[in-house]
Amino acid sequence: MVCQHVPVKICCRRLGMNGDLKGYIVSDCDAVAIIHENQTYTSSDEDSVAIVLKAGMDVNCGSFLIRHTKSAIEKGKIQEEDINHALYNLFSVQLRLGLFEKASENQWFTRLGPSNVCTKEHRELAAEAVRQGTVLLKNDDSFLPLKRSEVSHIAMIGAAANDAYIMGGDYTGAPCDPITFLKGMQAFVPQTTVAGGCKNVSCDSTDGFGEAIEAAKRADIVVVIAGLNLTQETEDLDRVTLLLPGKQQDLVNIIASVTKKPIVLVITGGGPVDVSFAKQDTRIASVLWIGYPGEVGGQVLPEILFGEYNPGGKLPITWYPESFTAVPMTDMNMRADPLRGYPGRTYRFYTGDAVYGFGYGLSYTKYSYNFLQGPNRISLSHSPVPGLISRKPAYTRRDGLDYVQVEDIASCESLVFSVHISVANDGAMDGSHAVLLFARSKSRVPGFPLKQLVGFERVYTAAGRSTNMEIKVDPCKHMSAANTEGRRVLLLGSHHLMVGDEVHEFVIEA
Repeated sequence: MVCQHVPVKICCRRLGMNGDLKGYIVSDCDAVAIIHENQTYTSSDEDSVAIVLKAGMDVNCGSFLIRHTKSAIEKGKIQEEDINHALYNLFSVQLRLGLFEKASENQWFTRLGPSNVCTKEHRELAAEAVRQGTVLLKNDDSFLPLKRSEVSHIAMIGAAANDAYIMGGDYTGAPCDPITFLKGMQAFVPQTTVAGGCKNVSCDSTDGFGEAIEAAKRADIVVVIAGLNLTQETEDLDRVTLLLPGKQQDLVNIIASVTKKPIVLVITGGGPVDVSFAKQDTRIASVLWIGYPGEVGGQVLPEILFGEYNPGGKLPITWYPESFTAVPMTDMNMRADPLRGYPGRTYRFYTGDAVYGFGYGLSYTKYSYNFLQGPNRISLSHSPVPGLISRKPAYTRRDGLDYVQVEDIASCESLVFSVHISVANDGAMDGSHAVLLFARSKSRVPGFPLKQLVGFERVYTAAGRSTNMEIKVDPCKHMSAANTEGRRVLLLGSHHLMVGDEVHEFVIEA
């Protein structure tokens, strides 16, 4: 369990001091050091050691305790029993793992070595992660997938096209034989040429545009790799714009103006990018977000472009427009406030325009959905559990709203229900995709979520066939929301369950 940059007394005591945690509590890296050095919460390094150990922290990520614990003992800030408590938790876990026993067949981790790294199975798992994670954002006139028989020459444009460094995100380990986008494409189309266009991802100059233009003119198909890498976003490097870095957008536009056919734009990086220009430009037929695809990302991209894999990923975040950067990053209010022009944050509350919304993603086929089974009514007072609601009266009415506080529901488990959904593949290509089930109150109550995700599952469906799936919904957990006082409440009345364009309406009553 990790205690990060939150009050150590709150985190550690709640988690470990009541005896329920059968493990140990570790700090985030450098989190103990900043208590004195940056936050000045304590008056000395030794006081920081004392406060975290007495609060229940067992292991420090970093060297802070190594450097200052002895001094803390000498100054009487901590006692031997404080250290013993931490050691007891740490060694209890190691003993349960059998780390001090003779290696046996049950201790598979003691036999791991270099031969277990970079295996075929590992690389296939990495490839499958890229396949499932890539999101198709635009595909005008079904431009993709490409047909190999119709493509003899591809040009790959962009500083990341032949750069293995781009593949890994923050805290990435050393990759095993990374496959660049260029190398992967050449396995599909031997005549694949590359031109950076930009010297690097920052793209501060147009000096390489000419070479890229000439390469694009000669090719049958042009793929532009744009987006971000670790020179633009890391743990300690914030972006100040949501636009493509430097002159990347200029490069995309000029390449799109000289090609024989519309281009394919591939976006790298971990954060949202305002690509509104590409969304609206008919010269850019398709847009994919591939994130940080890892060591085999270059292998997977042509698999997707040529239809060996049918993309079915969904965006895990909202892609905001550049105008969203005017919202102060220190304003962490979730709910929108029209009186001060504040649009809110996250898909649950954001009321502004989005480039692409949370959960958005296309496929090479067409899916449709049908609710097969779901409740029409949930009655709290007629539950099989006696005294389901402890509060009398059973619900509260305030500001014209009827609701019950979740803490007053004695058995949330008794309210759990299943939703059965039929997923039909109405297209001509087999595929899997993430099916997302959302819920919202029909009345769209101010201050409550516009919608919220209650469940998801990846479902494979053959072309022309349908697949049935089930998602369990816990109203207390999935359909409640915090009110302005910070208490979780479950609104009474009509609610909607939504998947795709389909809506199932039901009522929760006291």
